[in-house]
Amino acid sequence: MITRDKMEMLNRSHVADFLLLGISDAPELRVPLFLVFLSMYLLTLLGNLTIISVICLSPPLHNPMYFFICNLSVLDISYSTVTQPSLLAMLLEGHSTISFSNCMSQLYVFMSLACTEFVSLTAMSYDRYVAICKPLHYPVKMSRINCLLLGALCWVVGFLDPLAHTLVIAKLPFCRSRIINHFYCDLSTLLNLSCADKLLIEIMTYVVGSVVALPAFALTLSSYVFIITSVLQINSTAGRHKAFSTCASHLCVVILFYGTVLIMHMRPSSQYLLVQDKPLSVLYTAVIPMLNPLIYSLRNKDVKKSFKKIMDFK
Repeated sequence: MITRDKMEMLNRSHVADFLLLGISDAPELRVPLFLVFLSMYLLTLLGNLTIISVICLSPPLHNPMYFFICNLSVLDISYSTVTQPSLLAMLLEGHSTISFSNCMSQLYVFMSLACTEFVSLTAMSYDRYVAICKPLHYPVKMSRINCLLLGALCWVVGFLDPLAHTLVIAKLPFCRSRIINHFYCDLSTLLNLSCADKLLIEIMTYVVGSVVALPAFALTLSSYVFIITSVLQINSTAGRHKAFSTCASHLCVVILFYGTVLIMHMRPSSQYLLVQDKPLSVLYTAVIPMLNPLIYSLRNKDVKKSFKKIMDFK
């Protein structure tokens, strides 16, 4: 519901500004929601910075698997920082304006981080595939220089892929409204505000997904098919459990991330439902980045052992 105060604020703002409505219109929920999201954001920062610090300070963890885990933690911090601070400000004020250029920048960075995470999760699955299915080739295929190149490639591909898409969206006329009923500049929400024909943008959305997301998903899926096949061929139960435990955490992260993002963006705008969109957005912008370090640390004996050594040393 758009109140008179919000309309007056939009009228006083620059004509190119958007008005972000945030999570909820209920005033009584603003403080509880602020405390919840503040706690989630601080836990995300604390958890991921702890993972990065433990990996950097522990020589036994200086291997490809933990290099990619560290990369994932950087992504999780970036994801949360793109949306969470502005959301917290909205919960304090009840609403927030954002300039057109900042809105497009937020959209581009958010989409780029999503593409980067798609490719990064694929790189992690490839690392596990080589470790389990081709262990004799692992030192060569996942050498230090190859890991650095693969990690850099993830970021380059991630930030190049949505560039043309974002530039086309920035040229759309937003003549229906300047009010974004969301807590960040979401792709689907922005498309619904435009009065232009959105067929080209929808095609580009599917093309972007086809170029990065679907191939990344296919490669990840095929890697785990080979991994599971190899694990099942191990004779001892203990050996199968040890082999599968090295990739179980990554598999959980893949399911969470791919499930929410594909549901969110690989669909026509005609099927866009705001009541479903906001909870899903909260899931992959706040909840998943907070849970990822818990998934990796609580299930990983090496991380817990290294963390304990660092604490005992201090």
